[in-house]
Amino acid sequence: MTLDEKLVQDIKKTQAELAEEGKLFPLTQLQGFYETFRKRFGPEHLKNLDGEALLNTMHNHSDRDSLVYWLEFKNDDELPAIFGSIAGGSALKFGIYRRKETGIWMTGSPQDQRELSIEEAVQIARTHRDQLIRGAELLERFPANATDVDYAALQEDMAEAAPDVSDSVWGHKYFSMLYPDKLDDYHNPDYQRFHLIKLLQVPPEGNGRYLVAGRYVAIANELGMPLNHLTTILNHRDGNPHRYWRVLVNYPNAEGFENNWDLMRGGSYAAIGWAELGDLSGIQHNRESKNHVRSLMKSHYGDKGRWANEIFNFVATMAEGDLVLAFEGLTLLGIGRVIGTYAYVPSTPKIPHRRPVEWLAEGKWELPQSEAKGRAIGELKQPANLVEIERHLLDVSLLPPSPLPSPSSGAVPQLRGVPGRIQSVLERKGQVILYGPPGTGKTYWAIRVAYDLAAYSSFGCAFDQLTDEQKQFVVGNGQGSEGLMRMCSFHPAYGYEDFLEGYKPVTANNQLVFERHDGIFKRLCEEAQKNPDHRFYLVIDEINRGDIPRIFGELLTILEKDKRGRSILLPLSGAPFYVPGNVYVIGTMNTADRSIALLDTALRRRFGFIELMPDSSILRGTVVGGIPLAPWLDALNRRICDHIGRDARNLQIGHAYLLDNGQPVSDFARFARIVQDDVVPLLEEYCYEDYTALERILGKGLVDENAQRIRHELFDSSRKDELIAALLVPCPEIVTSAQAVASEAAEPEEALDEEDEQDVEETVPPV
Repeated sequence: MTLDEKLVQDIKKTQAELAEEGKLFPLTQLQGFYETFRKRFGPEHLKNLDGEALLNTMHNHSDRDSLVYWLEFKNDDELPAIFGSIAGGSALKFGIYRRKETGIWMTGSPQDQRELSIEEAVQIARTHRDQLIRGAELLERFPANATDVDYAALQEDMAEAAPDVSDSVWGHKYFSMLYPDKLDDYHNPDYQRFHLIKLLQVPPEGNGRYLVAGRYVAIANELGMPLNHLTTILNHRDGNPHRYWRVLVNYPNAEGFENNWDLMRGGSYAAIGWAELGDLSGIQHNRESKNHVRSLMKSHYGDKGRWANEIFNFVATMAEGDLVLAFEGLTLLGIGRVIGTYAYVPSTPKIPHRRPVEWLAEGKWELPQSEAKGRAIGELKQPANLVEIERHLLDVSLLPPSPLPSPSSGAVPQLRGVPGRIQSVLERKGQVILYGPPGTGKTYWAIRVAYDLAAYSSFGCAFDQLTDEQKQFVVGNGQGSEGLMRMCSFHPAYGYEDFLEGYKPVTANNQLVFERHDGIFKRLCEEAQKNPDHRFYLVIDEINRGDIPRIFGELLTILEKDKRGRSILLPLSGAPFYVPGNVYVIGTMNTADRSIALLDTALRRRFGFIELMPDSSILRGTVVGGIPLAPWLDALNRRICDHIGRDARNLQIGHAYLLDNGQPVSDFARFARIVQDDVVPLLEEYCYEDYTALERILGKGLVDENAQRIRHELFDSSRKDELIAALLVPCPEIVTSAQAVASEAAEPEEALDEEDEQDVEETVPPV
């Protein structure tokens, strides 16, 4: 078996990343885990058990030394949870369990359970034991490097020898733990076939958990890695199984057929018609909702009600992560990934029902097999088609940029990553709070997302692509003209009069008088009411530092998304006031100052919350002075969590401390100043003069516990080597990381300097 070269490169790249992160156990450790499992639960041990000892060893979930516990829940140094999950569902998947409340053994199905006597329960355990032994004997004799035909025969033999356990998730996991070189550790056939398709392999025909194992064995051998490493890499690379949906771009609606590919491609979405159905956001994936869609279709479109199932699938069955295939007839025009939830956009009545999509590939292709023909929305399931789709995705290195939406369209594409999460919450609730430890980019992301969303809604492109004049329209000109995005910071003195309205002292005719002034939020809402085609954003930095009930006042009543547009009378001016639907609020909150649990309950219900934690991956690959920044920050935060105590998770050091203009610091002198001026003072504050805890976090090299002081003299440039040693003392293991070792392969700075000097000498003319 020969894998596509691009696939091999991709797998090897992922392997290197996971190895660097310590997520791939060395072969000797893997073998140790397997041997530990065999000694406890292998056929040799189970043969020696009987009666209640056998029953409890095999099926007592409350016993952490039982087989079922080890297979489903065990996750520690003795046996980490890296051998395929069988979690989910009830304990009935094992065929028998002991009920927690009564201690009685049960069997049957969820709809028809029955109690067992001890003798009956023991007999079931004996049956399971005997079948596990027979299955193990088959696998013991099974040849290495077997073919698909051999594994098809194994499937039949296992079904005959172990009919009650071989086709269960727990039985398959048991056998794969004993024979990890013959069976993969995907215990669900859907997962087995999904990852094979991602590897451009059409799975063998037939059903069963043992049919496809030979493919994984051959691939692992070709790549020169254990099966467990291969499946771990594929899990990381491919994610969970997803569906493949055919969506016609010339979808039928009340007016007939119209090709909407350019709109979908340019707006980063897939869409369908049937505007008369209205907003279907309340539709859920259940029978009641399906019947409701059918009723709506029959009511509004009569005999076109046959489309109801397809509309239901588009709204409720299609999920984030699924692939969308844009078809015009039988021609595939584009492949994209669903990246958000259903939305109803009445401003585009021909195709108002949308799913945000990241388009990944574009072209004109024909799939090898005709499938879902005549259906506007249908799931593609033929393996040959799915492999061809994945082949197109692998061959496309980069999709050309989407044509920008026209400025008047108001189309806002679904953003990715953190911006996408913020955007989704804003669309759902209208306001969001970004919270987390200091230095995790909360304010950065709040401002960046507000800029981009405002720019897209008004000009059809990201903020960085705007002209200077357009940027002023978004942020204001700084001379009294306010833009679409505005910002304020809460603090103890900030009040209702600053946010909504209030009286402030001014001088008139040499006398001090009080005039009523509108606050920042009231001004923004009034502008939004006058300009419904634009979106307005308010960023509230450090929202938790203000007296929120006092600042917001009666605003909390009308801030919720479903109460937008309802008027209240403001107590000072007596004027009606409402929050329009085109106003969005983004708050930031430093959890080192105050836990989210302490926020006003009314506020918490009205805002969505997104936690931003330290992300060392941004620093990956950067080494300064022999110190790999990502492992160093991870080790520092682990010590903070270990030694600061309560709420230490919210007191970690964010990655932004080690960034300079958005990039990891690369100069050791700059890194040293950050540690001395930013990190150390913050940790001193956390430890509050507890120099014992501070020493455990920073190490003896930096902290003099007896003298109750930080050794600041080490930060002198002449003592660089001592400082590096002091920073590494608490975490010496990071010098063995792949990043640290790789940095030694680079040419020394001194050698580069010498080369530069030589070049200068050669180019300077003689005097």
